[in-house]
Amino acid sequence: MKFEWPVEKWPARICSVTIGPSGAEAGGGKRSVTVGGEGALPFLALEGPLPHRPALALEVRDELPDWPQVLRDALGPSCHDPVAWARRCEEEWGAELICLRLSGASPEGKNKGVSEVVALVRDLSGAIQSPLIILGCGDVEKDNALFPKVAEALAGQRCLLGPVTKDNYKTIAAAAMANGHSLIAQSPVDVNMQKQICILLEEVGVKQERIVLDPTTGGLGYGLEYTYSVMERIRLAALQGERNLASPIIVFPGSEAWRAKEAAQAARSGGPVQGVVWELLTASTLAQAGADLLVLLDPRAAAAFREHLGRLWKGGEAA
Repeated sequence: MKFEWPVEKWPARICSVTIGPSGAEAGGGKRSVTVGGEGALPFLALEGPLPHRPALALEVRDELPDWPQVLRDALGPSCHDPVAWARRCEEEWGAELICLRLSGASPEGKNKGVSEVVALVRDLSGAIQSPLIILGCGDVEKDNALFPKVAEALAGQRCLLGPVTKDNYKTIAAAAMANGHSLIAQSPVDVNMQKQICILLEEVGVKQERIVLDPTTGGLGYGLEYTYSVMERIRLAALQGERNLASPIIVFPGSEAWRAKEAAQAARSGGPVQGVVWELLTASTLAQAGADLLVLLDPRAAAAFREHLGRLWKGGEAA
């Protein structure tokens, strides 16, 4: 008796989003990355098209946090210079995108001024060819002051800005649309709230091909199973025709993993590099849940994840 693989076909597809300039905008050797476009669940090419493999970004901070020394050692002296750090991410560690988090602008931290932040963004953008993801400091008022100037400084480069929530989306969405950027739509681990922020963005004129979802994930041992189920529900709803959820998904396994106390304690005690494994397991799990864009921290975890992804993805199609 001949065996036939059970194949499930889906009526809808995920929208594709391009980050980075393209066409006439792509001057000076700047690159772009396209994510999304799936017509099937992750790595199930038998069931539908998977035109773009998940993309790997590495995170850079404008102000170095109190990370474990083992992570600082992996990043090297360049972690004190965001521009040099971004160059290493691109040239040595294989990042397809650079994610700059403007944590130093937070009023609870160094409260860097808008002009200082804009100068850094210009310098960093000019030093790399990879597309940029720009994350705010997390303070609504400060981010509303930062993003219009940052978006203007990077006009035409089609960066990915955010995150935007129901509390701050209007100002940032207007700045993004005026300068040709895309947005990260963030919700607090809830399918309906994720849909709501996408509807709000659509109402102010943001096109779907300019939206990437951030359902707010947790790390291994810190809510990973629950966030996996929420991501899975988002992707299933999208493939079944829920248009407001049919956007690519971005996740941040690097920052989630390294704030787990087990990862940090093992690193500080000089034991095994548990944080790297924590980050890798978080990233690989979220990729299986439907993540299209993964932002990592440790270059060793990035290398291991890239190898893992290569085993799942062969010749542009899932293995």
